[in-house]
Amino acid sequence: MSGRLTPRTPAAALRSPRRPGRLRTAALGTALATVLVPALSACGDEASSSAAGAALKWTSSYFPTHWDPVVGGSGAQFRELALVYASLTRTDEDGKAVPDLAKSWEYNGKGDVITFHLRPHLKFSDGAPVDGAAVKAAIERAKKQKNSALFGDLTSIKSVDAKGLDAVIHLSQVDYQIPQLLGERVLQIASPKAAASPEKLDQNPVGAGPFTVTQLVPGTKAVLKKNPDYWDAKNIHIDNVELTSAPDASTVVSGLQTGVYNFADIAPSQADAAKKAGLDVFVQPGFNAANISLNTNKAPFDNDKVVDAVRYAVNRQEFVDKLTFGYGSATNQPFPKGYVAFDPQSENDYAYDPAKAKKLLSEAGYKSGDIKLNLVIPAEDPQAEIVQAQLAKVGITVTIKIDKNWATPFFAKDLTFSLYGTTGRDSAAQTLTAHFGPNGPLNLSSPYEPAGFEAAIAKVRQTPLDSPDYTKVLQAATRAGLKSKALVFTYASPNLIAKSKSISDLPKNPAHIDWTGVTIAGGN
Repeated sequence: MSGRLTPRTPAAALRSPRRPGRLRTAALGTALATVLVPALSACGDEASSSAAGAALKWTSSYFPTHWDPVVGGSGAQFRELALVYASLTRTDEDGKAVPDLAKSWEYNGKGDVITFHLRPHLKFSDGAPVDGAAVKAAIERAKKQKNSALFGDLTSIKSVDAKGLDAVIHLSQVDYQIPQLLGERVLQIASPKAAASPEKLDQNPVGAGPFTVTQLVPGTKAVLKKNPDYWDAKNIHIDNVELTSAPDASTVVSGLQTGVYNFADIAPSQADAAKKAGLDVFVQPGFNAANISLNTNKAPFDNDKVVDAVRYAVNRQEFVDKLTFGYGSATNQPFPKGYVAFDPQSENDYAYDPAKAKKLLSEAGYKSGDIKLNLVIPAEDPQAEIVQAQLAKVGITVTIKIDKNWATPFFAKDLTFSLYGTTGRDSAAQTLTAHFGPNGPLNLSSPYEPAGFEAAIAKVRQTPLDSPDYTKVLQAATRAGLKSKALVFTYASPNLIAKSKSISDLPKNPAHIDWTGVTIAGGN
């Protein structure tokens, strides 16, 4: 998410956490023709086989708009795409990179070359081998494909050499974040044979993950079956998956009660109803954080006193109380409290102080009512109403403007005032760079960056993850980034899942849904 992310793929770049009023992928209705995987085009029984064996019936508010992981795998949809695609690494319950398609890896002495050693005898579901050449093709496609949403994440990668089962990655800088980075969120690996036509891959996904797609109705439904060739197939106990685009949120809990679904992502407002319905509510740790985005290249935010006034005018706890139903927490950082990159030294900076906000506005030469701002957002969002009310208390008038094409001006850095939420990255350095770097996609004030940030983030990349100094170095980079005038963070929230009690507990891997070891009792 760092580096150059220009508006050439704004829609693909959206990375919003679950929140009320969020944009949904609309079902496309019966006018869409069902797309069948060619090799199984005659297997009408496959579509109905989800009724047999252990069947996962998952309805999702983030049903993939794209099944090409280069295009659609960067935001919340990567969780669904991970049904089909595996990656070099994956994340354990501590948030650390562990082997996936790669059984091991090592850096050279300097730290600017990393070699991933792939597991032997693996293949994609179309029979193509999973080898160094497949990794090379995936990285090069992510860097070069015109509609890639990932190229900004891969700026440290200079070139890749394929040597049998080894992928040797040459870096443009010392960067020990690569194993963290090249997991499910950034490099889900597709068959290079299938990816030769990205348009076809988008409708016929071919990976080496735990499941294979047998039927796909774009925007509406996907039917999958267990992949017997997945490297860890012995620990996948689900036979079939039916993934559907979630209907209106108000009907999800009733659908779970009646067995139409047995697994669904839910909003915090639905959690109590789900519990009362006898469902399990799974709290999945995440890196979700919401912010108010300011453009310091435009008035009135080109005045530091106005920026600081907004910072002091924000009551973070109100966002938590009104939006998270007890599941979120206030944060002034792009991370939740307790995460390794959260900086305790900065925790109390710019605490809520409306009197101080008014004083700063006066010092900046503004009387109450002088500043009138348009808060531009993509859809109705109660966050916007909270911001509007809080700034009104200090004399700033905010008008909420909804622009369904919001992504284009946001990523072109043309807006003055907006909201954003991120699902973060497994690499904390990438999350920081995305928000505070001069070309960061979430930095509405590009090319501005706070003084000292570039050096601080370089030091993070140069520090091995197992170094005793890593936490201290990482938190120092967060502290440097928080000097930015471009973002005011408000609250963090986990991901919430409601599921039937027949589904066993899931691993609590931060931000990821891992099906390893998960069972479904009674075959449904």
